[in-house]
Amino acid sequence: MFWYDPTLIILLPGLLLGLIAQAMMQSTYSKYAKIRSASGLTGYLAARKILDGAGLYHVQIEMIGGELSDHFDPRANVLRLSKAVYESNSVAAIGVAAHECGHAIQYAESYAPMKLRGALVKTTNFSSTFSILIVLVGMLFAIPEIAYIGIGFFLVVVFFQLVTLPVEFNASSRAVAVLKGGILDEEELQGVKKVLTAAAMTYVAAFVNALFQLLRLLAIVSGGERGRRR
Repeated sequence: MFWYDPTLIILLPGLLLGLIAQAMMQSTYSKYAKIRSASGLTGYLAARKILDGAGLYHVQIEMIGGELSDHFDPRANVLRLSKAVYESNSVAAIGVAAHECGHAIQYAESYAPMKLRGALVKTTNFSSTFSILIVLVGMLFAIPEIAYIGIGFFLVVVFFQLVTLPVEFNASSRAVAVLKGGILDEEELQGVKKVLTAAAMTYVAAFVNALFQLLRLLAIVSGGERGRRR
């Protein structure tokens, strides 16, 4: 069977890393979400201050639902902050808001990895939806060439996750640098670093998961070829 075979064990390290990273993120964010910043700035006010300081007066800030759903939308040039970040004056909220501001600044400066990631979005969406299906079709009809085409599409997913890493790490570096400018004190800044490091680990885990999934697909297809040759 395609989904129930010994190659499933290949996925275990990535799945385990993902669970650990997610647990670290939740616990670290929860801890620093309870610590209020001395400045009293909310996530919204901190983000507005950072954006205006970078000359990005035109970038709007909107409040959205969900938990840790914060993101910068380059298509609309809008920074969207979850209610918990938008309204809170916690160290965690300011750190997350500053990180998303880092993405807005990246976009304004045409930061190369961000531009590359943006260019890959449509292809990655297609690949993540259909690559496994293409591999499965190739295996069912014993046409390895089709299966390898599916693997080729999945490579796009892996590459997208790889490109995401410098984008996220750079945004966090920008956040820490700008928060040093009087928004947070040194002790608060250490808390932000821990929150952003934990968040970064979730992206590392996503890349590792995609990489191990690729290895599993290669093991399945190559194993099927060897089986037909016997």
